[in-house]
Amino acid sequence: MPSDLSRLVNALGLIAVDTVLVLAFVDQLWFRDLPCPLCILQRAGFIAAGFGLALNLLFGPRPSHYGVMILGASVGAAMSMRQILLHIVPGTGSFGNPILGLHLYTWAFIAFALMIVGGAILLLNDRQFGRPEPWSSRLGVLPLTAFVVFAVVAVGNFISTLLICGLGFCPDNPTQYLLFSGTPV
Repeated sequence: MPSDLSRLVNALGLIAVDTVLVLAFVDQLWFRDLPCPLCILQRAGFIAAGFGLALNLLFGPRPSHYGVMILGASVGAAMSMRQILLHIVPGTGSFGNPILGLHLYTWAFIAFALMIVGGAILLLNDRQFGRPEPWSSRLGVLPLTAFVVFAVVAVGNFISTLLICGLGFCPDNPTQYLLFSGTPV
């Protein structure tokens, strides 16, 4: 895979992560569906996986960057699977509204699995690792946009988590922003 194609694939991967995180925010803000603790951990998994892709865009592709992506996606997949297993038993209910018949945590597991497989496939291409200078020296519009959106959404998730959980443990089933409820932190 030529290095320009590798850059495009990394930028598209980061845009996919951006899309997932933005859609999670839309669900949170528009539909007032606050994320549970496992949902927050899944978002952290997406951010960690996206961080590996962002490193590839800024410093050029490295196996260690793909390793960060795969580790982040693996942790996120474990959190998603935990939530799926919590709600798979009949009568236990579910968390959030289904989209196309599947809940967000199931979609998250599918996305994490695709990221793990995609990262492994990208690691098979040794030619992309021969580029000497960092890509950030000539970062195009698409990779730069993907990176900026990722940074904004990652910071937004951090702030959102602080608003929901405060400085302590997150509520099991959050119904309001803890910092706005008047409850001492």
